[in-house]
Amino acid sequence: MGTLPNTMDTMDQSPNERPQGSPAPALSHAEIRTIILGVLLAMFLAALDQTIIATALPTIGRELGDLEHLPWIVTVYLLTSTAVTPLYGKFSDSYGRRVTMLIGIVIFIAGSIACALAPTMFVLILARALQGVGGGGLIALAQTIIADIVAPRERGRYQVYFASVFMTSSLLGPVLGGFFAEHLHWSVIFWINIPLGFIALFIAFHSLKKLPRHDRPHRLDLLGAALLVAATVALLLGLSWGGIRFPWASLPVLGLFAASLGLWGLFAIRMRMAPEPLIPPGVLHNPVVRMAVLSACFGMGTYIGLTIYLPVYFEAVRGLSASHSGLSLIPLMAGTVVGATMSGRTMAKVKHYKRLPIAGLLVAMATTGLLAAYGQSLSIVSVEIVLAIISVGLGTVLPVTMVSTQNAVAPHQMGTATGTANFFRSLGGAFIVAIFGAIVIGGSGLSGAASFEALGAAAAQSGVDLGHVFSYVFMAALVGFGLSLAFLLAMEERPLRGSAVKAAEAAIAD
Repeated sequence: MGTLPNTMDTMDQSPNERPQGSPAPALSHAEIRTIILGVLLAMFLAALDQTIIATALPTIGRELGDLEHLPWIVTVYLLTSTAVTPLYGKFSDSYGRRVTMLIGIVIFIAGSIACALAPTMFVLILARALQGVGGGGLIALAQTIIADIVAPRERGRYQVYFASVFMTSSLLGPVLGGFFAEHLHWSVIFWINIPLGFIALFIAFHSLKKLPRHDRPHRLDLLGAALLVAATVALLLGLSWGGIRFPWASLPVLGLFAASLGLWGLFAIRMRMAPEPLIPPGVLHNPVVRMAVLSACFGMGTYIGLTIYLPVYFEAVRGLSASHSGLSLIPLMAGTVVGATMSGRTMAKVKHYKRLPIAGLLVAMATTGLLAAYGQSLSIVSVEIVLAIISVGLGTVLPVTMVSTQNAVAPHQMGTATGTANFFRSLGGAFIVAIFGAIVIGGSGLSGAASFEALGAAAAQSGVDLGHVFSYVFMAALVGFGLSLAFLLAMEERPLRGSAVKAAEAAIAD
């Protein structure tokens, strides 16, 4: 297994004390496995916290006496974690992955404690924002650390571990969240992060000392991050309120869209004028990075949207219980791991590694079209098979887009490029979830329903065909997968470097 050259001259010095440019022994397989264990546990913390909260939300709203602002418990975490992802990448490029990972875990633990102790909804939302600041960098940092120690040609197979973490968190999170809220207390969903966080902190503190260093001094673009959050909040509020709280053509909704457009314009200007912009134009000017990031943005964003709204489909349209609805998501979750496994192993062996994900997206589009056309008449078993096929096809895209991005940049830009990729994937997820929500709630005209069961009952009484409404959701998913395919086709297929040394030299020469 190829490794990047270690720039630390002795193994007993701390990373900040070792002079750069002095080679050190390559990491052993045992050391690599220990590092991978640490970063996967940190990634699991962030991934689990995005799924464990969902089934506990009604209990939280009831006990804190505030149902109206429940969605912001999820939204604010997504916003802050998305905004800080590029900051983490740039900070790790400046000061090293180890110290950055430790900071992220500590902030995440502090945010979890604040969430568990929150006496009001407003305090809980603020605590979730802090938790998102900590969790936002953990996933991107984990992928960057793997990129530091594994050669690009071999890196695809490690994406399978990442997919496994997300699958485990997606399946385990809702079950644990519902159990804790019903039988213990909703705060346990946050207290559980404390022991897991300290284990991750301990492993990261010791194992990441031996990581190679590619430090370059950077400035953090906090103004750019603030503009990004403001622009995204305005856009999501407009999508959430349009057709539900206010008409689409009303002044509040149009004002939000106009404000978002203006803020995105200011963000674009900031990217060009800032000495160290939040998202460096140089990274996005790289054609491989740009196309790979956009392909993953629409592919993963559509997948996130389906995972959020398929339970609504199963419960409100198909009449399944909440527990059976969770079980019905297993094919969608597990299939991505199968697809990622196939794609990751194929990348290391073939020259034209784009062919498999192109075929996978074509299959995913065909089966999504089947859902859009015949979703109401298909049996539950048939729907499960279709979801498994969609998931496998999409899973083939994720390793290719991430490894292609990392393969196209210099080592000192690895953290920034990986953070940028994860940033756009999260932003795509937030955007497409809002689109799906606007279709479901706006199309049904039943924004006052308190639960999925109430939504289905109210739809039956008012004569609204929710199955027909969801056909538009699946059509929107088809468009999302189509955009992912278009950008993947446009991505240049550069040869993957089998040696990390050659990869670094070639990237710098570019």
